[in-house]
Amino acid sequence: MEAISVGVLGGSGVYDLDRLRDARELEIDTPFGQPSDRVVVGELEGVRAAFLPRHGRGHRLTPSEIPYRANVWAMRSLGVHRLLSLSAVGSLCEEYAPGDFVLADQFVDRTFRRETTFFGGGAVVHVPLAHPVCPDMARVVRAAAPGLPVTVHSGGAYVCIEGPQFSTLAESEIHRSWGAKLVGMTNATEARLAREAGMSYCCVAMVTDYDCWHPRHGDVDVAKILEVAARNARNARDLVQRALRPLAALGPSPWRGIARMGLLTAPDKIGPEAHQRLGLLLDLPT
Repeated sequence: MEAISVGVLGGSGVYDLDRLRDARELEIDTPFGQPSDRVVVGELEGVRAAFLPRHGRGHRLTPSEIPYRANVWAMRSLGVHRLLSLSAVGSLCEEYAPGDFVLADQFVDRTFRRETTFFGGGAVVHVPLAHPVCPDMARVVRAAAPGLPVTVHSGGAYVCIEGPQFSTLAESEIHRSWGAKLVGMTNATEARLAREAGMSYCCVAMVTDYDCWHPRHGDVDVAKILEVAARNARNARDLVQRALRPLAALGPSPWRGIARMGLLTAPDKIGPEAHQRLGLLLDLPT
């Protein structure tokens, strides 16, 4: 099958890319279990792309239950170099309002129940993560936005909490005191794994609410979130369609092969099980 250079991970409200032409659903077995759902591959704007809803169709998986490693490994197995995330978030600042999109550029990881690395169990790898988001991808996505009925902001740190509960007021105020702009439950984990897998990562954070800190908005209201998420989903699909061709034109990810460069374990000490599990990511001979 022809390699697919761009992958899209859909979040709350975005469970499909209905404009993909010649779409096929793929069942992909990974060394890390089954992905959240079947991966849909097809063509849009002349670009071969892959789509996966991170919560599964019908939103079956909590943030802690998402098989992040399987999802990212599946995208890497298809040849993906550029991984675009669409993700619902809460805003921690006045200027990022519900309905706005934000191209987050940093993450603070406060999760504690999930696997955040492919490595261990016989192979030790350390990769750099100072800048987890690809600025070239963010620039391309921002350039695709004019003309759409949505305000797109650039920059801001995203605090990734475990969930599935929303933040307490004290937590929300602590996150704001750190200077963070967004709070969500998924993207820091994906960004870590995408880096290990040698893929460039970009997050389109779709604001649905003001978390619970805003004195005029009160607690997070799920009904209102769903209403805003449905509107965001339409704009997100339009943005993906506009951005897909220039994203593909960026070419290979500069992070391809980073796991091999960060490998501390002597290759001849990697056992058969670890070799089979990690060979794709470490470019080990088959």
